[in-house]
Amino acid sequence: MLSILIPTFNYSVFPLVSELHKQCLECEINFEIIVVDDSSELYLNENKEINSLSNCSFEALEKNIGRSAIRNLLAQKAAYNNLLFLDADTIPVNSNFISSYYSYLNTKSQVVLGGYRYKNIKPKYGSEFRYKYGKKREEKSALERNLNPYKFIFSGNIFIQKKTFFLANYALENSFYGMDIFFAYQLFIHKIDVQHIENPIYHLGLETNEIFFEKSLKAVESRKKFLVNCDQIEKISPLLKQYRILKKYRLLPIVIVAFRISQPILKKLILNKNPRLICFDLYRLGYLCTLK
Repeated sequence: MLSILIPTFNYSVFPLVSELHKQCLECEINFEIIVVDDSSELYLNENKEINSLSNCSFEALEKNIGRSAIRNLLAQKAAYNNLLFLDADTIPVNSNFISSYYSYLNTKSQVVLGGYRYKNIKPKYGSEFRYKYGKKREEKSALERNLNPYKFIFSGNIFIQKKTFFLANYALENSFYGMDIFFAYQLFIHKIDVQHIENPIYHLGLETNEIFFEKSLKAVESRKKFLVNCDQIEKISPLLKQYRILKKYRLLPIVIVAFRISQPILKKLILNKNPRLICFDLYRLGYLCTLK
């Protein structure tokens, strides 16, 4: 028995639901697909077609409640204990996507992640940075991800037991970005077993470079606010590990001065047709050091 849960916002999710519905029927399993829209203005009529499919439902919220809270709501609505969370702007890479997760339904596996892929196509103009980051930092094999399983927790493609989800997830305020690492840390400190497999989805809805850049900085702010002083956080966050080293050796003032001088140059090297990810790493670290 499987509950497939999809939060969406201003995105046409009907193609994804149709594919998942088809695969579930082929597997002959008890399933439900629940989609909740976080107060969108677009694609509502298209997404309402989801209600015409068996065991599928679509609901649009009148008020935006935020990424973490809407996942809590979806989990509360789920009839089954086996949850599969998917982002709306994705599509399974393989036709056996559901059957690959199905083999874990009756096991002791609490968290299973299938991974991300990005299509080998030229990204749209203005999305080069987001595409390159996804290809280089998120598109990893199961073998690579299992070397440090808590480092590669992506909530856009995750199979999880309901009790484990509620143990690790917190409905934080709308301004909270970078929820995945917070979620990963909860799994880590509660010693929840995490398993990575080869069952990827394509990430389709690439943000513009500027939007992804600004959201990334918001995520840095969230890490400073919620995670910087957490025990053993350096084991799953390289960024906070580097920050702690700088703080330990009292190098923060030097880094802050260097960052303020180089900030415009770094940003220009990040937001261009050939983005430099090392510059992005330096920018995030410098920005983290400047935060109070």
